[in-house]
Amino acid sequence: MVRFFRSGNLTSRVFDRQFLSPRPGAAVNTIRQFYENLVPSYTIFDIDCPDYSFRKFTDDGKYLVAFSRNHQDLIVYRPIWLTYSCNEECDSHDLPPKAKRFDSFFKQLYSIPLASSNEYICKDFFLYMESHQFGLFATSTAQSNDSTVTEGAVHGVPSIEKITFYLVRLEDGVILDEKAFCNDFINLAHSIGAYLYEDLLCIVSLRYQTIHIVQIRDSGNLVEVRRIGAFCREDDELFLHSHVQTGYGGSFLPGIKQRLLSHIFRKTWNEVPDQTLHLKKKFYFHFQDYVDLIIWKVQFLDRHHLFIKFGSVDGGVSRSTDQNLAFFAVYNMETTDIVSLYQNSSEELYSLFEQFYDHFHANPQNSSLGKFISSHSNDIHALDQLRAMKNKASSSSQFVKKMMASLPYTCQSQSPSPYFDLSLFRYDEKLISAIDRHRHCTEHPIKFISVRSPNVVRFKIKPGSDSGASDSRAKRISSFLFHPFFPLALSIQQTYMQPTVVNIHFRR
Repeated sequence: MVRFFRSGNLTSRVFDRQFLSPRPGAAVNTIRQFYENLVPSYTIFDIDCPDYSFRKFTDDGKYLVAFSRNHQDLIVYRPIWLTYSCNEECDSHDLPPKAKRFDSFFKQLYSIPLASSNEYICKDFFLYMESHQFGLFATSTAQSNDSTVTEGAVHGVPSIEKITFYLVRLEDGVILDEKAFCNDFINLAHSIGAYLYEDLLCIVSLRYQTIHIVQIRDSGNLVEVRRIGAFCREDDELFLHSHVQTGYGGSFLPGIKQRLLSHIFRKTWNEVPDQTLHLKKKFYFHFQDYVDLIIWKVQFLDRHHLFIKFGSVDGGVSRSTDQNLAFFAVYNMETTDIVSLYQNSSEELYSLFEQFYDHFHANPQNSSLGKFISSHSNDIHALDQLRAMKNKASSSSQFVKKMMASLPYTCQSQSPSPYFDLSLFRYDEKLISAIDRHRHCTEHPIKFISVRSPNVVRFKIKPGSDSGASDSRAKRISSFLFHPFFPLALSIQQTYMQPTVVNIHFRR
């Protein structure tokens, strides 16, 4: 009995819970520690499953979103738990053949066509409402780099003939509303070009430098409530047309750019007593550089404030932006003022990033699971890792720029799974993490080590095949989808010109 009820045993913890009450407000934390013993313990390699592109779980755990390989159809599953029986002790037997099929774990709710013949679903784009009632998807036509220059378009930004956002009811797949953008460019990769906060959605048009604020009504309608770009207030255009008789069209800077320049001017003016010389060096000398800045990315901080990243045209359309000069602005939509401005090498902004990183995750979840996503603002282990990286960096300025490259925060890009909780488990973040990104596939299993017992490996996740045999010359990438609270995960390995391999990891 002493051996059975040893420390760390799941049954022992259940008994202890009956006698020991957690501190007020700490019940959820105590329950979450049970995941140290409730871990995926069995893997089905190369499971028999449809040839779909699996996107993610919603954080209420009810839906698994997938897309067809031709990027035309949306398929939504509901997770179910594997059940089977055997006459003898089940642990000594292999699973029956039926249990090794995808439909033993997931039930298909529906499959609907979302894209037309010349459009494709953006497989990296999916946002869901806090209530999990609606999901937002996007389709687009092919990108063109030789688009004609139209009035108001930024030179150097490519064009897409049509981009359409669809609001879908997740329960039954009914398309409730759609919003289309023509001859525009919105960065749909990993949902970078859109941010959802409560019922407000901001969509960033890179080509026309416009921030579209759209409200998602309870009725299932997408209603555009504001545009920020050429004009900041609703009556700006009317005012200009009424008071400017000639020269209107090309003689004015966009409203958001005017706000930016005004803020830089006032900030420079107030820095030193000798304003004239200082303005020449700091403002007028770089005036054209400031004018050439474009909006890269936007997120909500709350219902009234936007966090906007400005940079060069080249950095706005390229994948790597670490080394490009960039500015971060906090913009008040009600007053149309820029409240504060930071350069991407600012130590002050890095200090805010280190201490208040969770405030940049301005997407409050009804579910308590989202509150447990580990960051250096709420977890001492993550903070120690960040400070160790900073101490090892050869250049403090380059390190700050590298960290600032993740801002503004990408909406719904982190898994709330307890197995990514850094207060419970350790793992190699180069191979796997809570952030939704593809990783280079490893030949060795990824170990999840207990924080409480540093020498104990709680479980392993092995992507790829069971035999481990593979062509080392082929480039392989892996992605991981963890259920928000079940001990259930999918590891998906993709190799060029070869079938996709899907493994299911679960607690048997």
